[in-house]
Amino acid sequence: MSFDKDAIQKKVDALESAMQLPDFWSDKIKAQSSIKELGELKDMLEGLGKYDKGDAVVTIFSGAGGDDAEDFSRILYVMYSKFISRKGWGMRIIHEHTNDHGGYRNISFEVSGPRAYGILKNESGVHRLVRVSPFNAKNLRHTSFSLVEIIPKFKKVDASDIDVPERDLKIEFARSGGPGGQNVNKRETAVRIVHVPTGMAVHADNERSQADNREVALSILKAKLYKREEDERKAKEKGMYISKTTDIEWGNQIRSYVLHPYKLVKDHRTGVEERNVDRILDGELDAFIEAEKNL
Repeated sequence: MSFDKDAIQKKVDALESAMQLPDFWSDKIKAQSSIKELGELKDMLEGLGKYDKGDAVVTIFSGAGGDDAEDFSRILYVMYSKFISRKGWGMRIIHEHTNDHGGYRNISFEVSGPRAYGILKNESGVHRLVRVSPFNAKNLRHTSFSLVEIIPKFKKVDASDIDVPERDLKIEFARSGGPGGQNVNKRETAVRIVHVPTGMAVHADNERSQADNREVALSILKAKLYKREEDERKAKEKGMYISKTTDIEWGNQIRSYVLHPYKLVKDHRTGVEERNVDRILDGELDAFIEAEKNL
């Protein structure tokens, strides 16, 4: 997963030379594999990682702010759902943990569509909401935080690229609380996998069998490990330090959504602002995402 521009260019040159040989198509399977590899290498040179063209897995975690933060996670989920719908993409919930007010302590969902990961990946980070709290009888202004994490969706062949020793995993099973009927809920189909060295945890409970949920959870865990390694590599290239954990609180936000005493959405990385907050919460995120391309 390392990125060496000179080495990649040499590999591109070698593959392009091989394609000029008269016996290149004598082995069709090998030839097609070489063409696919060439395309991936060229994408890397242009700044696209291997998984940018594929699907994504989005997880929203509530941070500081109690009921308000969990309601903010719900607001973000609705916002991204509408953006996904505008794109004509598909989505499917993997795991959700709700509270008594309809908010989310956390929620994970798959996003299926052309370049879904490449388009969404820079939305990863802490998001901040400032508003009058609907959960406070005194109508006081309240600040809430949620973390959006976006990773590539790994296929089986992709997941096999990353080796995670079984001894590094702690696997737990529980009864699924999702849809599927009474018989499904009686069995321990939900899966939680913890990567012991890093403390990363993944839940999956939307599949019908324990084995399927385990496969989904393991695939997500490997994608999380890949994403962290990529973030560390990019930070190193820029001479920056990256923390192993992200505190979901003040000072770490990438974007603020202010509803009171004025209305403004501001991305703190790109400087893009939008005063029509309702339009943003309705899923019109293109101005922010376009500006994120050079991050």
